[in-house]
Amino acid sequence: MSKLDLLRPAGRLRRLLLAIATAGMLLPLPAFAQNKPDVEKQFQRWIASDLSPQAKKAGISEATLKAAFEGITLNWDLPDLVPPGTTPPKEQDQTQAEFSSPGAYFSEKRLQMLATTGKGLATTYASTLKQIEAAYGVPGEIVVAIWGRESGFGKAKLPYSAIQVLATKAFMSTRKDMFRDELIDALTMVERGDVSPSIMKGSWAGALGQPQFMPSSYLKYAVDFDKDGHPDIWNSVPDALASIAHYLQEKGWQRGRDWGFEVNIPVYVTCAQEGPDLAKPISSWAGSGITRVSSKAFPNSDLKANGMMLVPAGRNGPEFLVTPNFYVLKEYNNSDLYALFIGNLADRIAHGAGPFEQPWRDVGKMLRSDVLAMQKALVAKGYDVGNVDGLPGYKTRRSLGDWQTKNGMAPTCYPDASLKGKIR
Repeated sequence: MSKLDLLRPAGRLRRLLLAIATAGMLLPLPAFAQNKPDVEKQFQRWIASDLSPQAKKAGISEATLKAAFEGITLNWDLPDLVPPGTTPPKEQDQTQAEFSSPGAYFSEKRLQMLATTGKGLATTYASTLKQIEAAYGVPGEIVVAIWGRESGFGKAKLPYSAIQVLATKAFMSTRKDMFRDELIDALTMVERGDVSPSIMKGSWAGALGQPQFMPSSYLKYAVDFDKDGHPDIWNSVPDALASIAHYLQEKGWQRGRDWGFEVNIPVYVTCAQEGPDLAKPISSWAGSGITRVSSKAFPNSDLKANGMMLVPAGRNGPEFLVTPNFYVLKEYNNSDLYALFIGNLADRIAHGAGPFEQPWRDVGKMLRSDVLAMQKALVAKGYDVGNVDGLPGYKTRRSLGDWQTKNGMAPTCYPDASLKGKIR
């Protein structure tokens, strides 16, 4: 056999390699390897034949549509896109994902920076904030804290065209219907003359202006507090702050009440009592031995009103009694940690408070699959753990605490490695 023969694949092997290569060419290409110009043409046809008729039914004029979509193309850099002809990606496998201590959410450096800036701005806008509190019942420090958390007090860059973002996601995302509705609402804002398409800047998710409202929230809650003829949440600080307060008022903010209090829960009081469905008067909690940190008294106005236990890290971190206003803060961002961040930042702005007095201790490095297994085992035993998703929400935490108590353990109300395999 010659050297040339050694370099040549046999006939059968050549045919096999050719078949593999041909099959590879026939496999579906990744989403972003598609023919983008062709998808762009489909996008323009979708605007003309699908979106525009629906928008016109909602009262959007041809002139507004032309102005809004002039030069608009798809933004291929956005997440969660599903171009035509492709299938949505499978939900990311979270079974090996670790979750960290809730304390990781509370960057002391960031909180100090926001508090320092927030105090100065609370002084600068003291008169406006006083008027806002009179109108909506929401304390100025709460409004300023949300302003800081959402947009860095209006300094965060909003580089995206909201129309482009919303149109891209309405055309090819995993939540097309939701973004189509938001796009129609954004076009309604343009139709009303509230904002021009060029000024309507937002985040990569379509959230707008200094309060980071979606268009639907803008239409419901944005306020023209400076009385210039339209709500301007991009450039008018009074409008942005009043709009935040109006949002909270409409979601149920209770005038004259705080968001909550850091407390000490004695070891003889079980931590398995948290959640809005187990509310009782603050005086009742105090009567069981729960005290505020630093020996502060609960406000008299709160003693007869309901409060709820909150232990986001179980016995491994700060403990709280929160008011219904805490759950109103969660309407802005549905996260216990977000609401605690806002509450703590507001206390720093108004009262010079610092970090929570009890530290966030290490909770280990559990996997979501471990927590998921615990949740499934608890459900099988009749416990209500809320969402069976591998994340320790309050129903999971209190169910764990109840199970620990019933099995002769001191309740910690938080999943840890020592519980793996014990709950069967």
